[in-house]
Amino acid sequence: MSHASMLKARRQHQKTRKLLDGAAKKAKRLAKQALAGPAVKKEKVTKEKVKKEKFQTDKVKKVKLTKEALGRQDSKKSTVGAGKKGAS
Repeated sequence: MSHASMLKARRQHQKTRKLLDGAAKKAKRLAKQALAGPAVKKEKVTKEKVKKEKFQTDKVKKVKLTKEALGRQDSKKSTVGAGKKGAS
C-alpha cells in the first residue's frame, strides 16, 4: 500500500467515523427529547410600565466671566500645577 493511498484510507475512515458519531449523538438527543415529552411553555408575565413625569426646569443663563476673574482663575491653576511638579 502506497503512502498516498494509506493517507486516503485514513481520511475516509475519519470521515465515516465522524458521520457515525454524529448520527449516534443525534439519535441519543432525539430519544432524550421524546422521553421528555412535549415542551411546556411558561406564561409570559408582563410588567406594567410606569410613565415618568416630566418636570419643567427653568433654564439658567451662563454668566461670562470678566477678564479679571479669568486672570484670577489662571493664576490659581498655575500655582497649583507648580506645586505638584515640585513634589514629584
